[in-house]
Amino acid sequence: MSARTLDFSVYAVLIAFALAAPFVFPNYTSQVAVMWLMVLMAVTWDMTGGQMGYNSLGNVIFFGLGMYASAVVQIGLVYDVAEYTSAFGAIVVDFNDTQYFTGLVLGIVAGGVVSTIFAIIVGPFMLGLRGPYFAIGTLGLAVAVAELVSGWEYVGGGGGISMPVYPGIAGEGSLVWYILLGLLALSAHLFCRWLYSTQFGLAINAIRDDEDKAEAMGIQTTRYKVVTWVASAFFMGMGGAVFGNMSGFIEPLEVAFPTTTFGIFMVAMALVGGKGTLWGPVLGAILFHVVKEWTWTYLLGWQWVALGAIIIINVVYFQQGILGWAQDKWPRLFGVSVDRGPSETSVEAAE
Repeated sequence: MSARTLDFSVYAVLIAFALAAPFVFPNYTSQVAVMWLMVLMAVTWDMTGGQMGYNSLGNVIFFGLGMYASAVVQIGLVYDVAEYTSAFGAIVVDFNDTQYFTGLVLGIVAGGVVSTIFAIIVGPFMLGLRGPYFAIGTLGLAVAVAELVSGWEYVGGGGGISMPVYPGIAGEGSLVWYILLGLLALSAHLFCRWLYSTQFGLAINAIRDDEDKAEAMGIQTTRYKVVTWVASAFFMGMGGAVFGNMSGFIEPLEVAFPTTTFGIFMVAMALVGGKGTLWGPVLGAILFHVVKEWTWTYLLGWQWVALGAIIIINVVYFQQGILGWAQDKWPRLFGVSVDRGPSETSVEAAE
């Protein structure tokens, strides 16, 4: 089996599973929807952490900003946001179908746009840091933003904010969130597939390998770093907007800016699967989520032990991640294949 055939087969299996899952496992639609969110998180984190070598611990910022931007837009279309949040959930706004879905679409777009604008503003400053300083700086930024939002009464402060209630029949909303998160995960993955195959992808890989040499070669590293971070922020913002609607309630520290859960999960998933590869974050996200859900269900109280064990095994035995290990083991299938034609030599990277 060639690398290209394997690549196509993986796409086919995942798409077939995505189409069948809501009907085969109707009681687990929400859990599988969260799995697509995990894939989105891992893939977007790997854009900066794996492909560019800038390990961020604060990408959850964009997730939370997307949530709050969506909430403000959706509620603000039909009601005063400040009055709504000051009532601490006592006000129930009835949205008709047109109002709700118009607000939902605009809210998701707003989530991506607001996160993008924030990344453009802070990117040049944060990406001036390197190594552990960048990681710690992004974590500090995430904590600071979470605390600022917690004290902002316009969006509910520490008490959070309730999202508009889905107007359809019970259970129908889960399928909507499933579809939206699945499409976002697929879109992000296809975007990364295209991006990494361009000169832009080569440039950010050069930054990862040796930024000083990349600058000496004339690569405008700051521009490439900011654009990569902005692209990651855009997808994360839209994912946060969808998840905010799915959860129904946005609380700043535990839901919108959960640095100790989603903030760490997205890093761990990319590392487990193999950061710096196209399929590694996807593999890591699926494995991580399945183990997390299984232990939450059958080993309650031991779930963090199980997840910690996965990370330890990964660090000790699979330091390049599962896909990185597979590339070393079977380089022709997972690594780099070289096809020599009569007039040219083409090198195809097996992602």
